[in-house]
Amino acid sequence: MYAITGITGKVGGALASALLAANEPVRAVVRDGEKGRAWAERGCEVALADMDDAAALSAAFDGARGVFILPPSEFDPAPGFPEALAVISAVRTALETARPGKAVCLSTIGAQAAQSNLLTQRTLMEQALGKLSMPIAFLRPGWFMENAAWDVGPAREDGVIQSFLQPLDKPVPMVATADVGRVAAGLLRQSWDGRRVVELEGPRRVSPNDIAACFASILGRPVRAEAIARESWGALFRSQGTRDPVPRIQMLDGFNEGWIEFEGDAASRVKGEVELETVLRGLVQGAG
Repeated sequence: MYAITGITGKVGGALASALLAANEPVRAVVRDGEKGRAWAERGCEVALADMDDAAALSAAFDGARGVFILPPSEFDPAPGFPEALAVISAVRTALETARPGKAVCLSTIGAQAAQSNLLTQRTLMEQALGKLSMPIAFLRPGWFMENAAWDVGPAREDGVIQSFLQPLDKPVPMVATADVGRVAAGLLRQSWDGRRVVELEGPRRVSPNDIAACFASILGRPVRAEAIARESWGALFRSQGTRDPVPRIQMLDGFNEGWIEFEGDAASRVKGEVELETVLRGLVQGAG
């Protein structure tokens, strides 16, 4: 049996669906029993646990052949990342207590970066969980293609998508969440010893101009990308309710300046199967 956290999200859902399609038993770890109902109807066990509750997580992981860890995303963390540290502590205690056969943790591209930024929350997770005496894999995907969901309305209505990724013609490692879930499911069914890192990107790298051109093709109207001026980022994030925009700005700088990148060489990297057009068409259709 495989215990899956984050199962109600796109990555966790894709992972669980892949395991069920392979006739593997799945335990859905959810915070709310109502959210687990759909998975129970598909034949999953359901366990209730908050990600910062070590005792509940220990029970949810007990007897598992493998566990998938998807830490909640905190986009406006307090200084020092206390929210992430609370989850990391609970997850580490639960893994040490339950001793599942292996664990796969969703990390991120650039988790090895020394510079502090929003993604440092995943760096801290790797540093803490990587010391466990059990097989553990950190899956480091690139930028999610589904982040373009924010661009559907502006592309359709104005023919312009605004981008923090710059310059606009710079290709960035991106990947579909369906590929992340599929690869994670494959990792859970593998055997290995110790700590490993798996880096994942899509079939090809994608620039903001590529996203605009793809929207243009799908919508049948001209669409162009427009760079958001770097000096306006702080005020813009604050206007959206962000208490401290610095970690987010540092993350974006990392992508634009190139220090948020994959650690290994291209030959060792896993390539996804889902193309950008497939993801954007789904986003457009979903937006109505």
